[in-house]
Amino acid sequence: MKRILLSTISACALTAATGVVWAQMPVPPDGAAGLSKAYTGRSYSPYADRNFPSRPYWGDTHLHTSLSMDAGAFGNRLGLDDAYKFARGDQVTSSTGVKVRLSRPLDWLVIADHSDNMGFFPDLLAGKQHIVSDPTGKDWLKRIEDGKGVEVALEIISKFSQGQFPEAMTYTPDSAPYKSAWQSTIEAAEAYNDRGKFTAFIGYEWTSLVRGGNMHRVVVYRDGAGKASQMVPFTTIAPQGSTNPRDLWKWLEEYESKTGGDVLAIAHNGNLSNGIMFPLEAQYDGKKLDSTYVTMRAKWEPLYEVTQIKGDGETHPFLSPDDEFADYENWDIGNLDVSEAKTNDMLPGEYAREALKRGLAIEARLGINPYKFGLQGATDSHTSLATAQEDNFFGKHSGAEPKPDRMDHPFMKTKAGTIFGWQQVASGLTGVWATENTRQAIFDAMARKEVYATTGSRMAVRFFGGWDFNLEDPNSRTPAFAGYGKGVPMGGDLTKAPDGKAPTFMVYALKDTIGANLDRIQIVKGWLDKDGKTQETVYNVAWSGERSLDVSGKLPPVGNTVDAKNANFTNTIGSAELGTVWTDPEFDPDQRAFYYARVLEIPTPRWSTYDAFRFGIERPEGAPASTQERAYTSPIWYTP
Repeated sequence: MKRILLSTISACALTAATGVVWAQMPVPPDGAAGLSKAYTGRSYSPYADRNFPSRPYWGDTHLHTSLSMDAGAFGNRLGLDDAYKFARGDQVTSSTGVKVRLSRPLDWLVIADHSDNMGFFPDLLAGKQHIVSDPTGKDWLKRIEDGKGVEVALEIISKFSQGQFPEAMTYTPDSAPYKSAWQSTIEAAEAYNDRGKFTAFIGYEWTSLVRGGNMHRVVVYRDGAGKASQMVPFTTIAPQGSTNPRDLWKWLEEYESKTGGDVLAIAHNGNLSNGIMFPLEAQYDGKKLDSTYVTMRAKWEPLYEVTQIKGDGETHPFLSPDDEFADYENWDIGNLDVSEAKTNDMLPGEYAREALKRGLAIEARLGINPYKFGLQGATDSHTSLATAQEDNFFGKHSGAEPKPDRMDHPFMKTKAGTIFGWQQVASGLTGVWATENTRQAIFDAMARKEVYATTGSRMAVRFFGGWDFNLEDPNSRTPAFAGYGKGVPMGGDLTKAPDGKAPTFMVYALKDTIGANLDRIQIVKGWLDKDGKTQETVYNVAWSGERSLDVSGKLPPVGNTVDAKNANFTNTIGSAELGTVWTDPEFDPDQRAFYYARVLEIPTPRWSTYDAFRFGIERPEGAPASTQERAYTSPIWYTP
């Protein structure tokens, strides 16, 4: 076991004083091995000419405002301005009248309102003539004013999802109301985009639903108004729109060709797709995966949303029975509208780790890996409030904002099963290793997959792969210097293993400055064996305390200091920082593989525990008292 005991005080002090995670220096001309030589005759400052990312920028790629039809239907009355103000750190008042503020501002935000019928609900509430002149629209507005908003919300969403929405109130992309909503989205992003201080991305969510299966993608623009205004979003509304991701990719191609701009798409919520998010042989419509499919998906979808309010999507106990942490906030009852119950045969097409493994198999067959994605997290909040912190969680939609009965109340209830309010997940965020806080730098980091997901914590995590890392590299207190000089960062590729060498991985993590200590760092490996079957192993590589691995490689629990009665915990266990250099002990240079790091905090109170304490109520049966926040880095791939 090669475990590094780094200086806790110096790292925390450095972060608090400068916002920079560990000291980092430019690559010397003769590589990392020439550290001492490189200083001879050079500037005293080790940061001069640094040209690589030195800190993570925190943001949310998936937030809805009242412009989204479902968000408005369930009571969200906060628009674009409120969402941006809240994300940058201002205090706002929620749709239910509660004052709310983030513990710390975000660095960037993507408002991703639904592509379909964008802007409808604010127009309904405003009593726009083209809506109230329709008998159904007039009835909806009256019932909302009479306090029957939830009843109307369910009816509106049901009619729209079933294709029974009144034609007069269907906002097609070529309609004036739709264009107005899109222009408002663009103008708000331009107004709040503050170069170097806060980045506001233009974006939307393509809202594909296939037989109730979630196939949604968030589309993120690198561009400003000049290019984004040239085309309205792609919807699922016929005849111009489609629910097929192949058609979305064509639209993305068309956008870049027409405008000269740059866009990318992020798939999410595979756990609610009932097996169709990550096909192995054929798409949901029966069409075989071919070179076009794998090429286009790999090109346009560099990231996957692995964790959010509607469940964590890293893996599942059925898929990873030997992973003791696989059973984490799984939503596995059914599809998005819970119209079809989940079965185990669906699970392999839903979770990120299995998709990464499937990608290796598809690459061996078709030459390109369509699931070579980085891992990122987002809230998917429909409250206009990007709240992922356990002690500050405002729920999925405005009907689930803080109140005494939100945990007991059925959140989704259909013939396939019931999801209760307490099963919402206070998650997630994305850390981006970018050179500066701008649209261009953050988008480029997303495109190269130098990002990682957390379930809400802001722990700093770096992960590098190479062939020659050693324990001196992170112990120098300049790990990024060695990381970029001797290897590749998260999201990168290793090829052509040198004779007799196995890949080495340098990983290190620093606790959230206002959060919990760290329990452990694990490296997850997936590979394609000589028989063409995919395999996986989870390695514990660094941990706090004096624990030891057992013969199977398992590590005893770190302990639990959570005081559920008072919604509190103590940082008397765990470590403020962990790091190590790990070498794959089972490496085969002829086998395709991927590696990513998973970092776990010590147990802390879950949001359900904070609710019980603040409202003076009992936690519902089944609601956990504690949780272990975690981070997932983007993988590093090895290709023979």
